Amino acid sequence: MPELLRIVVLIALAAIVASLGSALFHLSRGTQQDSAKLARALTVRIVLSLALFALIMIGWYAGLIAPHGVMPGGH
Repeated sequence: MPELLRIVVLIALAAIVASLGSALFHLSRGTQQDSAKLARALTVRIVLSLALFALIMIGWYAGLIAPHGVMPGGH
């Protein structure tokens, strides 16, 4: 996988985890304002996840990502 695509995927995964952390923080506080922030954080996570999925599919279609089989027995 080209390095730029690998870096973009890793940044997207980090952003998804950060969005989940933000949602957890706002969920634990539980105020009325935090409810809106919780919904926004989860919306951002969904958008980032869909964008990452689309990026992976485009990379696969373009031949930048090649699937490989898992070798049984570790060979």
